[in-house]
Amino acid sequence: MDLEVRHLRIICAIEEAGSLSRAAAALRLTQPGLSTQLRRIEGMLGGSLFDRTSSGAVPTPFGEVVLTRARAVLPTIDDLLGTAALAARGTGCFRLGSINSPLLGGVIAAIRERHPGGRITSRGQSSPNPLLDDIAQGRLEAAVVGDSPGYELAHRAGMVFEPVVTEPVFVALPAGHRLAAQEQVELADLAGEDWVSPPPDDDRTREYWHGVFLTTGARMRTTHEAEGRLLLELVRSGHAVSLCQATFEEVPGIAVRPIGGDPLWYRHVLAWHQDGPVAAIGPAVVEQARAAYGRAARRSAAYRRWSERTGAGRVGTGRTAERQGRDAPRP
Repeated sequence: MDLEVRHLRIICAIEEAGSLSRAAAALRLTQPGLSTQLRRIEGMLGGSLFDRTSSGAVPTPFGEVVLTRARAVLPTIDDLLGTAALAARGTGCFRLGSINSPLLGGVIAAIRERHPGGRITSRGQSSPNPLLDDIAQGRLEAAVVGDSPGYELAHRAGMVFEPVVTEPVFVALPAGHRLAAQEQVELADLAGEDWVSPPPDDDRTREYWHGVFLTTGARMRTTHEAEGRLLLELVRSGHAVSLCQATFEEVPGIAVRPIGGDPLWYRHVLAWHQDGPVAAIGPAVVEQARAAYGRAARRSAAYRRWSERTGAGRVGTGRTAERQGRDAPRP
């Protein structure tokens, strides 16, 4: 993981607030989530940035060195980003962001249809919150984001959130796993498993997963932190199981199964600024994003079987699980 501008903002916010709890409130994070982020930043930089005391967080000598440079560089970065944002307006440039989701292709197609001469760029992000910050500050025109029940995205002034679809969360198992032969897996049957999960981030997805898992009377034992190909390899090689999106396509060595009772849900959302260029074509963008989701749903054999068995709706409409998602239990 590389050091990002948002990491510099986090450590400056901690110094300004004087404690992790006050900084977490200002950043709209939980204190455990902020503590996890700080440990990751310190790991990247190679030293402790703050001494945690009963009265707050005080920069270490190493932290003072880092903070001095962070305070010096952030205004220059903000000026650069602000200038770029102003320059991009009115030029037919559409800068898009997306978390891991099957919607981005549909968003690009919708914009390209209506702005054939426009320049479209995109970038991925593991958490929705930095993408929302970028929309608010004019660095992105729109983004594909998402949230979990009970951990919905916080409202931001001037921003439009348009839900696209809510889907169940499935489990990815090694193909030779004892549960892979079943049509669906009960959450309680996974209690003794080793899990591989993405590193904790400020969207609190891991917190949601763990909270739901605790309803079985057991803890979700995350022994590996990974994402992308490394996560898949750990599952494929039989070292762990993982949660995955319902549209995830089975690959050799990995079996995807629904979880009995659908205890976990995820909502895909499109976000844009109400005064930005996407606002005028928002309904069309949402429609094409739903179509992209529908195509992804049809490619997933596990999702098709789940839909047929539960009567959730015709896979391919992009609306397969919307009703169930609204009724999904809160942790």
